[in-house]
Amino acid sequence: MSKNFSLMMAGVGGQGLVLLSNIIGTAGAIAGIRVITGEQHGLSQRSGSIQVHLRVGPDVRSPLIPVGSADAILSLEALETLRYIEYLKDGGVAVINKRVMHPVGETGELVNDKTRQYMGLEQVVERVGQVTNHVLTLDALEVARRAGNALTENVALLGAISVLEEFPVPPEPLKGAVARMVPKKAVEVNLKAFRLGAEAARDRFCKELACRGD
Repeated sequence: MSKNFSLMMAGVGGQGLVLLSNIIGTAGAIAGIRVITGEQHGLSQRSGSIQVHLRVGPDVRSPLIPVGSADAILSLEALETLRYIEYLKDGGVAVINKRVMHPVGETGELVNDKTRQYMGLEQVVERVGQVTNHVLTLDALEVARRAGNALTENVALLGAISVLEEFPVPPEPLKGAVARMVPKKAVEVNLKAFRLGAEAARDRFCKELACRGD
């Protein structure tokens, strides 16, 4: 590939974000595509915020994505999109899981201020829409449950973003990496989650953005 691609991934501890970055890195190695990852934060705290900078292409040197230059953001938790949206370039693609996990601090603030309300998915999408028109949402937990295991939510989202033509790592190496990286007893259910995530994305995303052929 000749074009560089930068992906910001966001989520919270316990969602399998680091595994997801390792799967993409392994898939890049399988396909002969250069993939480097940047810093991850909050790994020691379950439900703490995590970000992963992932850069793909022959010319990338720094693992960190400059603010305003990510081609896409993949959010395993909706609210975390807002924490890192400044990295997304104008007109970039935001793929957002519909899951909303409110931080403990926000709950405390609501208890002390009865006029405040929890932020929901609609408000997140509205704010992200100020940066890009390409805001794509998917209920990855529902997809994962249909696959047979709610813990495959992250792989369902990977399947979803893999259908986009702009995403530089092809589906076959990604599936090969999934088979290598997850426990043997979980390979089948994870590959099913990948497939169902891709199918759901084709139904929802491909009316708006260019997608890979079947």
